[in-house]
Amino acid sequence: MKLSGSWPVRLALVLVLLFVVPVGVALSRHLSDDARPGDWRSARHDSSGQAPDPQHTPEALIQVYAARAFGWRGIFGVHTWIATKESGADRYTRLEVVGWGVQRGMDAVRIHEGEADGYWYGNMPTLIRQLRGGAEVDALIGRLHQAARVYPHNHEYRLWPGPNSNTFIAYLGRAVPELHLDLPPTAIGKDYLPEGGLVARAASGGGFQFSLAGLLGATIAAEEGLEVNLLGLSLGIDLSPPAIKLPGVGRVGMSEVD
Repeated sequence: MKLSGSWPVRLALVLVLLFVVPVGVALSRHLSDDARPGDWRSARHDSSGQAPDPQHTPEALIQVYAARAFGWRGIFGVHTWIATKESGADRYTRLEVVGWGVQRGMDAVRIHEGEADGYWYGNMPTLIRQLRGGAEVDALIGRLHQAARVYPHNHEYRLWPGPNSNTFIAYLGRAVPELHLDLPPTAIGKDYLPEGGLVARAASGGGFQFSLAGLLGATIAAEEGLEVNLLGLSLGIDLSPPAIKLPGVGRVGMSEVD
């Protein structure tokens, strides 16, 4: 005999399996990671050795990185940023949003020289996108910097559900669709659409996404595949390259870095 209320139970079990269990796995990894930073003041920020030496790299370069957030935040999500180097430049410029100081009147957007591939408070970054070349890449760098300067939430920051650092990088991805940027599912805040929008292009610049204040939504695009967002946590499947996307855990499958 079937219970009339059995379908809500089944739905709840599916949600537990698809959302809660992966986060539990991420939590267990975090608790067992003896190398995680304990003090933000002494955590590493030096180069992780992934970016080319800018003084020996004449071509223009754009790199997008993601690293686990500091402390307990790293259980759930990552901090993302974009590093750029124009043709002939001998150093990198980082584009990122940082929440510290915003309540005291500081800008959320930080455009500054720094290590392209630096550890984020002791956490090793992962290169998720890269473009190298000449005049065409230089032009994209110019557009990235221009878009960063007009980011509509420069004086606002919310860790959850956004706008935060991942909201900013997703915004830059839409502004420069040639990046074909596919942010990891752990980039909580990427689904928060600027200025309270409900529908927009996906962060990759193609397809589209619907989002209700970053708390509920869906994305379908060639780069992202199909993603569902629930309370800022993303679950999805990607076909190019094949992978599944799990909340807390991240992308499981083939790498997409060119």
